[in-house]
Amino acid sequence: MTIPLPPHPTGLPYHRMGHSTGRHSWWRPVLGTLLALGAYAVLNLLLFALSYGFGAAAGLRELPDGGYDFGTAVNTALDLTFIAIALPVILLAVWWPGRRPPGTLSSVAGRLRWRWLVRCLLVAVLPVTVLAVSAFLLPDGGGDSGESDVWVGWRSFLVSLVLLAVFVPVQAAAEEYVFRGWLTQAVGAFFRSPWFAVIPQAVLFAAAHGWGTTWGFTGLLVFGGVCGWLTIRTGGLEAAVALHALSNLLAFGVAAAFVDGLSSDETAADAPWQLALVDVGTTVIYAALVLWLARRHHPQRLSPPVSGPAPWPAPHLQPQGATTLKVPPGHAGSDVPPSPWP
Repeated sequence: MTIPLPPHPTGLPYHRMGHSTGRHSWWRPVLGTLLALGAYAVLNLLLFALSYGFGAAAGLRELPDGGYDFGTAVNTALDLTFIAIALPVILLAVWWPGRRPPGTLSSVAGRLRWRWLVRCLLVAVLPVTVLAVSAFLLPDGGGDSGESDVWVGWRSFLVSLVLLAVFVPVQAAAEEYVFRGWLTQAVGAFFRSPWFAVIPQAVLFAAAHGWGTTWGFTGLLVFGGVCGWLTIRTGGLEAAVALHALSNLLAFGVAAAFVDGLSSDETAADAPWQLALVDVGTTVIYAALVLWLARRHHPQRLSPPVSGPAPWPAPHLQPQGATTLKVPPGHAGSDVPPSPWP
């Protein structure tokens, strides 16, 4: 007698979470992407209109890009907000038309795993600190010297730090939920291989930062690829969010210490080759630390199994002489953490 297997008896890896509800159709990730892009563009226009109206009413100085100068710290917070609004937009795309819980974008557990996030933040301190020190010590790593290195003053610095502490983590999380989250799962809806899900989002992530230098673009490409790999390997976005948020906080915090530091248009895409190499090295170090941490704490890597119409037979109901199947690593009932990677 042949007993049909229930659908997804061992759960799904992160990049295949679009199939977790059994409502997957090929058009859902396509429509969700188009709607998210449209909603994001509309919200950006509304935010720009509001800021423009407030600036005009307050009689502020107009900037070359058409906006108004609210001050360096507020301008930076506004720029971060333009990115951060992608977070609620992409969560809405998961809920509709994705027709699944928005938490499935956070992890295979259907929620953000806060303890695992904190652990990843702690192990990110070392590589991010190494990168920050290198930015000052390496030739051309700390930017141009001269007037741009004038101390901004404690009052302005502390005000900037408060604003950055509020806005940067949300901005970094928004980028992770879009690239390592939505795009990874959207491509994963069509391909089982995790590599097909990781590579496109890494390329788009690097391209979204602009083309500065070849080395800077390569560093962003490696960052996106490693974070995508960690996302699938650990079953959620926590590791990627931790590194991204801490890196951005440190970079913006250092820039806030100097006059006009936050006004610079340079991004990680403009990094010189020396700093880009250190960035790649620290990203790899962080990945190794996260893997070591995962072996100690075993974060959930697969979604909970989805029961089907024909469950497995109970042991006492199996036919006499039937062979007992051993559960391989990564399957339901196994104590060995699964891996979706071949």
